[in-house]
Amino acid sequence: MGSLRVLASDGMNKTAVQELTKKGYDVVEQFYAPEELGEQLRNFDALVIRSATKVRKPIIDKAAEAGRLKIVIRAGVGIDNVDVEYAQSKGIIVKNTPNASTNSVAELVIGSLFSLARFVYDANQTMHEGKWEKKRYEGIEIAGKTLGVAGMGRIGRSVAKKAAALGMSVVYTDIVGHLPENEPFKFMSLDEVLASSDFITLHMGGADKPVLDAENFAKIKRGAFLINAARGSLIDEAALLAALESGQLAAAALDVFAEEPCKNEKIYTHPKILLTPHIGASTVEAQSRIGDELVQIITGCFA
Repeated sequence: MGSLRVLASDGMNKTAVQELTKKGYDVVEQFYAPEELGEQLRNFDALVIRSATKVRKPIIDKAAEAGRLKIVIRAGVGIDNVDVEYAQSKGIIVKNTPNASTNSVAELVIGSLFSLARFVYDANQTMHEGKWEKKRYEGIEIAGKTLGVAGMGRIGRSVAKKAAALGMSVVYTDIVGHLPENEPFKFMSLDEVLASSDFITLHMGGADKPVLDAENFAKIKRGAFLINAARGSLIDEAALLAALESGQLAAAALDVFAEEPCKNEKIYTHPKILLTPHIGASTVEAQSRIGDELVQIITGCFA
């Protein structure tokens, strides 16, 4: 059959490519549209994806017909862009790299939190326009404020620890309920977290319907700040815009969107939204760790 072939449809860390090549793997970095991907997977043993590639049932069916594809690896935390159970039912293993980007995403959240509190982006922009608007940018300190963490997995816990070290009170909610390992932080229902938090950060998996819809935005403490570096599907973007316009929400920081790249002009032009293009895991260190995990998973699968 020749060398084992790996398709990295959304690219791969160069060091990981070099390491796999040294071990005799043929690594192809090429993005394929959904209508092409299934057919192409007939010729590969492993598929590595990030967030751009979606591996749904029709693609899985085509790959399974040939019987060559053995594993799909999401280079990141969430795997909601893969029909996991269906793939597994066809004998295809599905893995992710849950540890590699935890700190990177958590640091982006904390950076966004500071930026929102102190108007860092806005002040920078007006300074570049030659303006000196010192009186306009009176911010708030985050020390002594309450951070609500919705979803207390690896990233949520990392954010909580960093926020506590900065003097914030941390409350959280999680689908599995109170988690003993999170004893330093106070467990609450989602409604209680929304009502009591000065800053809210989302760290849940993908949802069939938005967690923050119009009804839940109305429950948020008036004037709170929102950060989402998890999944765009967690927020009803129309309800978000309404909450910003009414003052229910002071501002928001978004790294993820309902559609990516973001095509919602009302979102990407809104003055109260701090925007980043899904860069939560985009650090040198995180990509290196992801590459290491990919090599371990792939070589382990075909050992």
